[in-house]
Amino acid sequence: MKVYISVDMEGVAGISDWDQCIAGGGDYALGRDLVLGEVNAAIDGALEAGAAAILVNDAHSFMRNLPPGALGGHASYLSGRFKPLYMMEGLDPSYDAAVFLGYHAAMPTPGVLSHTYNPRAIVNVTLNGTLTGEAGINALVAQHHGVPVAVITGDQYVGPEAAPFCPGLDVVEVKRSVSRYAAEHLHPDAARQRIREGVAGSLGDLAATPPAIDLPATLEVTLLSPDMAEQATWLRGVERVSPTAVRCSDDDPLRLYRTFMTLVFLTRSLVET
Repeated sequence: MKVYISVDMEGVAGISDWDQCIAGGGDYALGRDLVLGEVNAAIDGALEAGAAAILVNDAHSFMRNLPPGALGGHASYLSGRFKPLYMMEGLDPSYDAAVFLGYHAAMPTPGVLSHTYNPRAIVNVTLNGTLTGEAGINALVAQHHGVPVAVITGDQYVGPEAAPFCPGLDVVEVKRSVSRYAAEHLHPDAARQRIREGVAGSLGDLAATPPAIDLPATLEVTLLSPDMAEQATWLRGVERVSPTAVRCSDDDPLRLYRTFMTLVFLTRSLVET
């Protein structure tokens, strides 16, 4: 069994402030330790289920948040600030299952530190008319490669948001958001135990199937300003549907994901203060 783990940060138990998530923040060292603990719990669970190879893709911010030598199970580590497939870099059809660890809610959802890729530009995203966060968007890549998304971890919102796009998904809740800046967290040891057991159980008796998002699929993206929407239409296949919203459709899920990611990169060059 080969297991792919895409690691974000905001959905990890104990994290409720950007200062814990961004390198240079006063509490970043604490946040990094909390993430590492949950990653190693997921690795332990995958090994219990019989995984022979594990790839950890550091998918948060500058994507170099984990100390490679501290990863358990001799897992491979994919890091670096530019990856063409960003949160899903490294996935290919040879993997038997994917785990989305430390994921967070979509921007319009009252989950702690909720956002959708770029919190300073993207207000909302729907996929085939259904609200989606990063998990649903990333499921497009899993669908392209035919890999099931077996487990997602985070707060009480991430599972319901991902479920429409990830058949058979198991959800491991490690925190309950109170607001966008507050949450009640499991003790880190309890969260790690829950993750280890959840991953081991899910992968040991794999019920998840590859995403089967209806094609051609349509992403509709609401942006912060009309200028951002105008800029997005510079991409081929992106049309404006309102002063601040754009839409793109494709019968190739990977190509649709790439179009969205290019849009995200463009928004970073035109952020209002």
